[in-house]
Amino acid sequence: MPTRRPPRHDADAGGAPQLLAAKSALRAEVWAVLTAAGAARFPGAEGRIPNFVGAEAAAERLRSTTAWQRAAAIKANPDSPQWPVRQRALEDGKVVYMAVPRLADEQPFFLLDPVRLAETPRKASSIKGAAKNGHTVDLEAMEPVDLVVAGSVAVAEDGTRLGKGGGFSDLEFALASAAGLINSATTVVTTVHDLQVRPAGDIPSTDHDVPVDIIVTPTRVIETGVRRTGSWGRLRWEELTEEKVAAIPLLRRLAHR
Repeated sequence: MPTRRPPRHDADAGGAPQLLAAKSALRAEVWAVLTAAGAARFPGAEGRIPNFVGAEAAAERLRSTTAWQRAAAIKANPDSPQWPVRQRALEDGKVVYMAVPRLADEQPFFLLDPVRLAETPRKASSIKGAAKNGHTVDLEAMEPVDLVVAGSVAVAEDGTRLGKGGGFSDLEFALASAAGLINSATTVVTTVHDLQVRPAGDIPSTDHDVPVDIIVTPTRVIETGVRRTGSWGRLRWEELTEEKVAAIPLLRRLAHR
Protein backbone atom coordinates (compact mmCIF):
# COMPACT_ATOMS: atom_id res chain seq x y z
CA MET A 1 0.00 0.00 0.00
CA PRO A 2 1.48 3.39 -0.98
CA THR A 3 2.38 5.82 1.83
CA ARG A 4 -0.20 8.54 2.24
CA ARG A 5 1.31 11.97 1.77
CA PRO A 6 0.37 14.64 4.32
CA PRO A 7 -1.93 17.42 3.09
CA ARG A 8 -0.63 20.73 1.75
CA HIS A 9 -1.60 23.20 4.46
CA ASP A 10 -0.88 26.17 2.21
CA ALA A 11 -3.39 25.03 -0.42
CA ASP A 12 -5.82 27.79 0.57
CA ALA A 13 -3.21 30.38 1.56
CA GLY A 14 -3.44 33.87 0.14
CA GLY A 15 -0.52 36.00 -0.96
CA ALA A 16 2.00 36.53 -3.74
CA PRO A 17 2.72 33.28 -5.62
CA GLN A 18 6.49 33.89 -5.60
CA LEU A 19 6.56 34.36 -1.82
CA LEU A 20 4.37 31.29 -1.24
CA ALA A 21 6.67 29.23 -3.47
CA ALA A 22 9.78 30.41 -1.58
CA LYS A 23 8.22 29.48 1.76
CA SER A 24 7.12 26.09 0.42
CA ALA A 25 10.64 25.35 -0.81
CA LEU A 26 12.14 26.25 2.56
CA ARG A 27 9.66 24.01 4.39
CA ALA A 28 10.59 21.10 2.14
CA GLU A 29 14.27 21.74 2.81
CA VAL A 30 13.85 21.80 6.60
CA TRP A 31 11.65 18.68 6.62
CA ALA A 32 14.28 16.86 4.55
CA VAL A 33 17.12 17.94 6.85
CA LEU A 34 15.27 16.79 9.96
CA THR A 35 14.40 13.46 8.35
CA ALA A 36 17.95 12.81 7.14
CA ALA A 37 19.35 13.57 10.59
CA GLY A 38 16.89 11.28 12.36
CA ALA A 39 15.66 14.29 14.35
CA ALA A 40 11.95 13.89 13.53
CA ARG A 41 9.68 11.63 15.55
CA PHE A 42 6.65 9.66 14.35
CA PRO A 43 4.75 10.31 12.15
CA GLY A 44 7.52 12.18 10.34
CA ALA A 45 8.35 15.80 9.60
CA GLU A 46 6.83 16.42 6.19
CA GLY A 47 3.64 18.45 6.12
CA ARG A 48 3.69 19.14 9.86
CA ILE A 49 5.03 21.24 12.67
CA PRO A 50 7.74 18.62 13.21
CA ASN A 51 7.64 16.59 16.40
CA PHE A 52 11.36 16.78 17.04
CA VAL A 53 13.76 14.75 19.14
CA GLY A 54 14.52 16.78 22.26
CA ALA A 55 11.13 18.49 22.56
CA GLU A 56 11.09 17.72 26.30
CA ALA A 57 14.56 19.23 26.78
CA ALA A 58 13.47 22.38 24.93
CA ALA A 59 10.38 22.63 27.14
CA GLU A 60 12.55 22.36 30.25
CA ARG A 61 14.87 25.06 28.93
CA LEU A 62 11.87 27.31 28.24
CA ARG A 63 10.72 26.63 31.79
CA SER A 64 13.88 28.24 33.11
CA THR A 65 13.33 31.58 31.33
CA THR A 66 12.07 34.70 33.07
CA ALA A 67 9.26 35.10 30.51
CA TRP A 68 7.93 31.67 31.44
CA GLN A 69 8.22 32.16 35.18
CA ARG A 70 6.33 35.47 35.03
CA ALA A 71 3.46 34.09 32.94
CA ALA A 72 0.20 33.17 34.65
CA ALA A 73 -1.68 32.29 31.45
CA ILE A 74 -0.40 31.11 28.08
CA LYS A 75 -1.87 30.53 24.63
CA ALA A 76 -0.35 27.50 22.94
CA ASN A 77 -0.59 25.73 19.61
CA PRO A 78 -1.97 22.17 19.64
CA ASP A 79 0.90 20.48 17.79
CA SER A 80 2.82 17.49 19.19
CA PRO A 81 6.24 19.16 19.68
CA GLN A 82 4.66 21.69 22.06
CA TRP A 83 2.85 19.03 24.09
CA PRO A 84 5.70 19.02 26.68
CA VAL A 85 5.33 22.81 26.95
CA ARG A 86 1.60 22.58 27.59
CA GLN A 87 2.21 19.82 30.15
CA ARG A 88 4.74 21.90 32.07
CA ALA A 89 2.49 24.93 32.00
CA LEU A 90 -0.24 22.97 33.80
CA GLU A 91 2.30 21.48 36.20
CA ASP A 92 3.44 25.00 37.04
CA GLY A 93 -0.11 26.19 37.72
CA LYS A 94 -0.60 28.21 34.53
CA VAL A 95 -3.91 28.53 32.72
CA VAL A 96 -3.56 27.17 29.18
CA TYR A 97 -5.58 28.25 26.16
CA MET A 98 -4.98 25.80 23.34
CA ALA A 99 -6.30 26.36 19.85
CA VAL A 100 -8.71 23.78 18.51
CA PRO A 101 -6.87 22.26 15.50
CA ARG A 102 -7.52 24.43 12.43
CA LEU A 103 -9.87 26.60 14.57
CA ALA A 104 -12.59 24.26 13.35
CA ASP A 105 -14.98 24.55 16.32
CA GLU A 106 -17.64 27.21 16.92
CA GLN A 107 -15.69 27.92 20.12
CA PRO A 108 -12.12 27.65 18.78
CA PHE A 109 -10.01 27.45 21.96
CA PHE A 110 -9.71 24.88 24.73
CA LEU A 111 -9.46 26.30 28.25
CA LEU A 112 -7.39 24.14 30.61
CA ASP A 113 -7.44 25.23 34.26
CA PRO A 114 -4.69 23.50 36.27
CA VAL A 115 -6.91 23.27 39.37
CA ARG A 116 -9.74 21.54 37.48
CA LEU A 117 -8.14 18.58 35.76
CA ALA A 118 -9.59 15.08 35.78
CA GLU A 119 -6.26 13.59 34.66
CA THR A 120 -2.55 14.28 35.01
CA PRO A 121 -1.13 17.39 33.32
CA ARG A 122 0.53 15.11 30.77
CA LYS A 123 -2.74 13.50 29.71
CA ALA A 124 -4.77 16.68 30.03
CA SER A 125 -2.45 18.65 27.74
CA SER A 126 -2.86 16.33 24.74
CA ILE A 127 -5.46 17.17 22.12
CA LYS A 128 -7.72 14.32 23.25
CA GLY A 129 -7.07 15.16 26.89
CA ALA A 130 -7.97 18.80 26.40
CA ALA A 131 -11.44 17.80 25.26
CA LYS A 132 -11.91 15.71 28.43
CA ASN A 133 -10.25 17.97 30.99
CA GLY A 134 -11.18 21.39 29.69
CA HIS A 135 -13.88 23.00 27.62
CA THR A 136 -14.02 25.08 24.47
CA VAL A 137 -14.42 28.84 24.71
CA ASP A 138 -14.89 31.74 22.35
CA LEU A 139 -12.61 34.78 22.29
CA GLU A 140 -15.08 36.76 24.41
CA ALA A 141 -14.70 34.25 27.26
CA MET A 142 -10.88 34.31 27.30
CA GLU A 143 -8.67 36.31 29.65
CA PRO A 144 -5.51 38.17 28.55
CA VAL A 145 -2.44 35.94 28.22
CA ASP A 146 1.16 36.67 29.15
CA LEU A 147 2.93 34.29 26.79
CA VAL A 148 2.16 32.95 23.32
CA VAL A 149 3.71 29.60 22.35
CA ALA A 150 3.89 28.99 18.61
CA GLY A 151 4.98 25.93 16.69
CA SER A 152 7.39 26.36 13.78
CA VAL A 153 8.72 24.50 10.79
CA ALA A 154 11.67 26.90 10.83
CA VAL A 155 12.60 30.09 12.64
CA ALA A 156 15.37 32.58 11.90
CA GLU A 157 17.65 34.15 14.49
CA ASP A 158 16.01 37.52 13.70
CA GLY A 159 12.67 36.12 14.93
CA THR A 160 11.06 35.47 11.54
CA ARG A 161 8.96 32.33 11.83
CA LEU A 162 7.81 29.85 9.20
CA GLY A 163 4.77 27.67 9.94
CA LYS A 164 3.36 24.80 7.94
CA GLY A 165 1.49 27.09 5.58
CA GLY A 166 -2.05 27.23 6.90
CA GLY A 167 -1.61 30.65 8.48
CA PHE A 168 -3.39 29.61 11.67
CA SER A 169 -0.78 30.87 14.13
CA ASP A 170 -0.80 34.36 12.62
CA LEU A 171 -4.59 34.26 12.39
CA GLU A 172 -4.91 33.30 16.07
CA PHE A 173 -2.57 36.14 16.96
CA ALA A 174 -4.60 38.66 14.96
CA LEU A 175 -7.89 37.48 16.46
CA ALA A 176 -6.50 37.55 20.01
CA SER A 177 -5.03 40.99 19.40
CA ALA A 178 -8.33 42.34 18.11
CA ALA A 179 -10.02 40.95 21.23
CA GLY A 180 -7.50 42.69 23.52
CA LEU A 181 -6.03 39.42 24.80
CA ILE A 182 -2.50 40.16 23.59
CA ASN A 183 -0.61 43.24 22.44
CA SER A 184 2.74 44.25 20.97
CA ALA A 185 4.41 43.67 24.34
CA THR A 186 3.19 40.07 24.72
CA THR A 187 6.09 37.65 24.57
CA VAL A 188 6.00 35.11 21.72
CA VAL A 189 8.17 31.98 21.95
CA THR A 190 8.74 28.87 19.89
CA THR A 191 10.41 25.56 20.71
CA VAL A 192 12.29 23.85 17.88
CA HIS A 193 15.17 21.51 17.13
CA ASP A 194 18.52 23.20 16.52
CA LEU A 195 18.31 22.13 12.87
CA GLN A 196 15.17 24.24 12.47
CA VAL A 197 17.00 27.47 13.36
CA ARG A 198 18.08 29.49 10.33
CA PRO A 199 20.38 32.51 9.95
CA ALA A 200 18.86 35.99 10.15
CA GLY A 201 17.32 37.03 6.84
CA ASP A 202 16.93 33.43 5.62
CA ILE A 203 13.13 33.22 5.92
CA PRO A 204 10.91 35.34 3.63
CA SER A 205 8.05 37.11 5.39
CA THR A 206 5.12 39.46 4.96
CA ASP A 207 3.68 42.13 7.25
CA HIS A 208 1.15 39.71 8.75
CA ASP A 209 3.80 37.17 9.82
CA VAL A 210 4.20 37.37 13.60
CA PRO A 211 7.86 37.26 14.70
CA VAL A 212 8.99 35.51 17.87
CA ASP A 213 10.85 37.05 20.78
CA ILE A 214 12.46 33.87 22.09
CA ILE A 215 13.63 30.73 20.30
CA VAL A 216 14.24 27.73 22.54
CA THR A 217 16.01 24.57 21.39
CA PRO A 218 17.20 21.57 23.41
CA THR A 219 20.60 23.28 23.75
CA ARG A 220 20.07 27.05 23.83
CA VAL A 221 17.82 30.08 24.27
CA ILE A 222 17.97 32.77 21.58
CA GLU A 223 16.66 36.27 22.34
CA THR A 224 15.83 37.68 18.91
CA GLY A 225 15.46 41.32 19.94
CA VAL A 226 12.57 41.70 17.53
CA ARG A 227 10.37 44.80 17.55
CA ARG A 228 6.82 44.51 16.28
CA THR A 229 5.88 47.47 14.14
CA GLY A 230 3.15 48.31 11.66
CA SER A 231 -0.13 46.41 11.54
CA TRP A 232 1.11 43.05 12.83
CA GLY A 233 -2.05 42.52 14.92
CA ARG A 234 -4.64 43.33 12.27
CA LEU A 235 -6.98 40.74 10.78
CA ARG A 236 -6.26 41.06 7.07
CA TRP A 237 -9.49 40.15 5.34
CA GLU A 238 -8.02 41.03 1.95
CA GLU A 239 -5.48 38.20 2.33
CA LEU A 240 -7.98 35.55 3.43
CA THR A 241 -9.32 33.29 0.71
CA GLU A 242 -12.99 32.38 0.50
CA GLU A 243 -12.00 28.78 1.31
CA LYS A 244 -10.26 29.86 4.52
CA VAL A 245 -13.18 31.96 5.73
CA ALA A 246 -15.66 29.21 4.91
CA ALA A 247 -13.65 26.63 6.87
CA ILE A 248 -13.45 28.61 10.14
CA PRO A 249 -16.74 29.26 11.99
CA LEU A 250 -15.33 32.27 13.88
CA LEU A 251 -14.31 33.98 10.65
CA ARG A 252 -17.71 33.28 9.12
CA ARG A 253 -19.37 34.97 12.11
CA LEU A 254 -17.05 37.98 11.99
CA ALA A 255 -17.53 38.35 8.25
CA HIS A 256 -21.29 38.76 8.71
CA ARG A 257 -21.17 41.31 11.51
